Amino acid sequence: MSVRITGTSRAELVADAALALLAERGMRGLTHRAVDESAGLPQGSTSNLARTRQALLELTVRRLAERDARVLGLHEMPDPARGRDSVLDALAQAMHRALTLNRELTLARYELALEATRRPELRAYFDAAGTVFREQLRTLVVAMGSTAPERHVLSLVAWADGLMFSCVAGSFNAEVPSLDEVRAGLRELVAGMLTA
Repeated sequence: MSVRITGTSRAELVADAALALLAERGMRGLTHRAVDESAGLPQGSTSNLARTRQALLELTVRRLAERDARVLGLHEMPDPARGRDSVLDALAQAMHRALTLNRELTLARYELALEATRRPELRAYFDAAGTVFREQLRTLVVAMGSTAPERHVLSLVAWADGLMFSCVAGSFNAEVPSLDEVRAGLRELVAGMLTA
């Protein structure tokens, strides 16, 4: 496997290779040497950019956040004033992309999340990326009428993470739901949360 994405910086190339390795080989397969090979870089290139494993993991988490932001597109969500359904449709599409077109990125995110539970120094980087996402989601649920946004964001994130984990790494890994099924589940969840 070799990662070559045109128009990217060396740091992005290294981080993209690291994400691909995490999805393919897990945390144990993520080494500086493996990243060099995967990225098609001379040996030692990754070490020059990220000297320690912690530095490599931090670089990878930052890149994951950038790529997740593009996949999920929360900053491009329709205006909730146009109706709840347009927002839910966009969220369902984002989740479906994470389950299908970006399945490896989703798997890499879970590898990094588990590693962050064992490395407090990585936890800060991982949580900072999640905070940006949660704040964007909070803005959306408030605009859709939430009177308990923190609780509703937790419910939405827990539902979405549960669905994605089950379909990428869990017992439903061979049964990815259709976009319509994701949309229906999301609508049911939000209707239950936001009904007075």
